[in-house]
Amino acid sequence: MALEMINLHKRFGSHEAVGGLDARIAPGEMFGMLGANGAGKTTTFRMIIGLLDPSNGSVTWQGECLNYRRTHLVGYLPEERGLFPKLTVKEQLVYLMRLNRMSKSAILSELDRWLDRFQIAHYKNKKIEELSKGNQQKIQFMAAVLHRPELLILDEPFSGLDPVNADMLKEAVLDLQKAGATIVFSSHQMHNVEELCEEMIMLKNGKAVLQGHLKDIKRSYGMKSLAVKADYDLSFLQTEAGVLDWREVKDGAHLQIKDEETAERLFQMLAARGFVRKFEVEEPSLHDIFIDQVGGSTHA
Repeated sequence: MALEMINLHKRFGSHEAVGGLDARIAPGEMFGMLGANGAGKTTTFRMIIGLLDPSNGSVTWQGECLNYRRTHLVGYLPEERGLFPKLTVKEQLVYLMRLNRMSKSAILSELDRWLDRFQIAHYKNKKIEELSKGNQQKIQFMAAVLHRPELLILDEPFSGLDPVNADMLKEAVLDLQKAGATIVFSSHQMHNVEELCEEMIMLKNGKAVLQGHLKDIKRSYGMKSLAVKADYDLSFLQTEAGVLDWREVKDGAHLQIKDEETAERLFQMLAARGFVRKFEVEEPSLHDIFIDQVGGSTHA
């Protein structure tokens, strides 16, 4: 059964942090939740796992609200690290997994497997405070998945990771999905969402501004991306009708344009001026859509 949010609201005094979210996330699905700081992502996550009660509406997993009786079914990686700095990696994870009803032998077996996978077996008896931020993030991730949860909530999981370790974590997330876990995650790095998710919701000031299948959203979005390279000055393009944004890049320009008709007209103009080395129209990137929809106007 699915994770369902129905008319989900959360108010803090007069401030509405989450305003009327509706979503159904299928079992085994990878679902992205996007938004600038203050958009309501973390508040939504906390309502999903039962740390906050909704002001209105409901959120259920397998038809029931999550509570302490069912916490072993969920894994949660918070944006802010919640590890005990004076404990060793082994002490930390044994303690947390015992709370998730695992036997000590099962914990130690899973611990060794994950430490080997993340290439940090030599840190097993190191204190958390002795680890780099990136390695602390790996331990925080392990604390969310060691008990093999059915539902995994990841709030900015790639924070603090270099590209090599970020790819390592992505592979782990994809393997967990293949094993049947339902995964909901947020990320400020749009390329991660594009690589991992099929379904997504974009929040602004606690409300959904875009929602659905990522490919459908990009395909139906009016704006198009246009990459142009030519042997002459392209700055004249920025004042042409249908050009929504223009940015100079090495040997050319990157444009946001209104539609394919604009692209056809611009190509004819460019070809009349001289040789065009590159003219490529693409669906807008998720980054472009995010900037267009969310911009900088959010409230904390």
